[in-house]
Amino acid sequence: MTNPWRGDVSLTINGAPHVMRLTLGALASLEAELDEPSLLALVERFESTRFSSRDVLALIAAGLAGGGSGLTLADLAEAEIEGGPMAAARAGAELLARSFVLPTS
Repeated sequence: MTNPWRGDVSLTINGAPHVMRLTLGALASLEAELDEPSLLALVERFESTRFSSRDVLALIAAGLAGGGSGLTLADLAEAEIEGGPMAAARAGAELLARSFVLPTS
């Protein structure tokens, strides 16, 4: 399920759907968490496949925070994600891609 804003991505965690959104604040937190100096460096990190499972967790946690979820990075590390780690990685990739697409109208 995707919300009307094209940047939203849904991920089912512990049996409940959660909306993820990369707001500017969520992106700033993600840069800090991953110790990246800029937004461009952050995007390049994921595009060049230099990312780890920790990076995916941080990306999902940032998206959840931007979407208004109360789940923390620690909660997410212990959570059951529908579809497992690959589904989480795909959702993270979709989240990044949607966050940087310009609106068409």
